[in-house]
Amino acid sequence: MMKGKNVLGTSLETCCKSPMTGYFRTGCCETSAEDRGLHLVCAQVTAEFLAFSKKQGNDLITPVPMFNFPGLKPGDKWCLCVARWQEALNAGFAPPIILASTHEKTLQYIPIEVLQEHSI
Repeated sequence: MMKGKNVLGTSLETCCKSPMTGYFRTGCCETSAEDRGLHLVCAQVTAEFLAFSKKQGNDLITPVPMFNFPGLKPGDKWCLCVARWQEALNAGFAPPIILASTHEKTLQYIPIEVLQEHSI
């Protein structure tokens, strides 16, 4: 597991602990070789993004108790797969992101200028 740094070059900060997010469910957008989805982007989800993601086949709204997943609602923060955030950006539904909690590896896929335009 690599906690690492954020896209600003400082220590990666917690994204959210309620609901508990991250590939490892630590609250941080940490990654490792096992994280094939690259859950790197800390986003504050919107209703539009949640609907878009569900339509794309990734239902983040419906609770899944067996995985201790409460379901997300607008305003929740969540570590998103970098490809899903990019897809949402291209479709006009990208949720705002928290730069201090977005893993530096994101910069391999998305330029810092684009991330800054969509930060809160």
